[in-house]
Amino acid sequence: MPNKGASSRRSCGDNRSRPTPCALFTTASLHGSKDALDILNKICTPASILFDPKVTSRQRPSPSPPFRTFPPSPALARAFFSVPSTISVRNLDDTEPPVEMDKRHPSSFQQLEKLGEGTYATVFKGRNRQTGELVALKEIHLDSEEGTPSTAIREISLMKELKHENIVSLHDVIHTENKLMLVFEYMDKDLKKYMDTQGDRGALPPAVIKSFMHQLLQGIDFCHTNRVLHRDLKPQNLLINTKGQLKLADFGLARAFGIPVNTFSNEVVTLWYRAPDVLLGSRTYNTSIDIWSAGCIMAEMYTGRPLFPGTTNEDQLVRIFRIMGTPSERTWPGISQYSEYKQNFQMYATQDLRVILPQIDPSGIDLLQRMLQLRPELRISAHDALQHPWFNDLVGAGQMRPPPQHLGAQMQQRGYAQQGVVAQGGYEY
Repeated sequence: MPNKGASSRRSCGDNRSRPTPCALFTTASLHGSKDALDILNKICTPASILFDPKVTSRQRPSPSPPFRTFPPSPALARAFFSVPSTISVRNLDDTEPPVEMDKRHPSSFQQLEKLGEGTYATVFKGRNRQTGELVALKEIHLDSEEGTPSTAIREISLMKELKHENIVSLHDVIHTENKLMLVFEYMDKDLKKYMDTQGDRGALPPAVIKSFMHQLLQGIDFCHTNRVLHRDLKPQNLLINTKGQLKLADFGLARAFGIPVNTFSNEVVTLWYRAPDVLLGSRTYNTSIDIWSAGCIMAEMYTGRPLFPGTTNEDQLVRIFRIMGTPSERTWPGISQYSEYKQNFQMYATQDLRVILPQIDPSGIDLLQRMLQLRPELRISAHDALQHPWFNDLVGAGQMRPPPQHLGAQMQQRGYAQQGVVAQGGYEY
């Protein structure tokens, strides 16, 4: 398991190890820009690092000014995008045409059908005109008054640094005066849509589930090792392809551990995958919230249905307590201090997950129970989960992914092209 004590005490200015996502903001060149200096000061100062409450008792610093959005001024854009990276950033308004077509130049991308649309971005399927490579084009519209959404800033900064086979790759960032375009690798569809195509009411074969869980935990472990919380893990944000690869996507709600805020927001994670400590009002959560989400996803892959399909915050808690048992000060010391805790919560006994989920073998149930602990400090880490005996046969047999023919054939049988074209869109942003 990673040395959490060391990593949690390392400030974003510590250059003794590999730069963390927090270092992105302290290495940018300011070019004498007052705007740039102001925003960078708001984003990260070594004196205002948020320490993981799980491993330190040090008092948290006073909160920095709220970090929301900033106007897309040219000076600030230069400062923000001057971060050293392997990713090129090109301006759509450049007057000088490229000498030869570069696969990262905007003129070489053909926009195809829409894949999804969210509150601040629209995602299109695209094609590189020169190579024929498929990509996902995420267009972020910049409001003239509100500026760049904070979710876009987080996603760009973190994904520039998070390079892993189980995290979707950000190929390029292209900016204009009123638009940002993120060029991602193209994935065939998301896990939710793949499950919806299954004949067994959305349930997946056990071997596929084990492979997907191993890849999911590898991606989570890489994020946590690099001091990043995803904070919005759900089937719609897990992308798969016909090769059997699963990758984490949509880091719009992700946060680096070192972001200088006194506490995190509790408005994170789609309700069904939200950890009980967050539902109860905790704002000092840590990596364990991603583990809870992963446990919910694991159970859903076995049944095709969400494990805790709540409709409101309180209903979500009740649904969790009905299965996991209602906690008390005796079983969860300090729970009564949470803002959403109620003394009159109905008391439920803990149910046997082997009865609730008979589809899962005993070893899988043991792993699931370790992920779905009500108390965050008792949840297994992603690193330790990867060492769980449930994965022994997967690793021993060398079968880290489902056979490509399994996923490819299933997609073809249900009307999808071999390259994985998604008729109704496979991305949710």
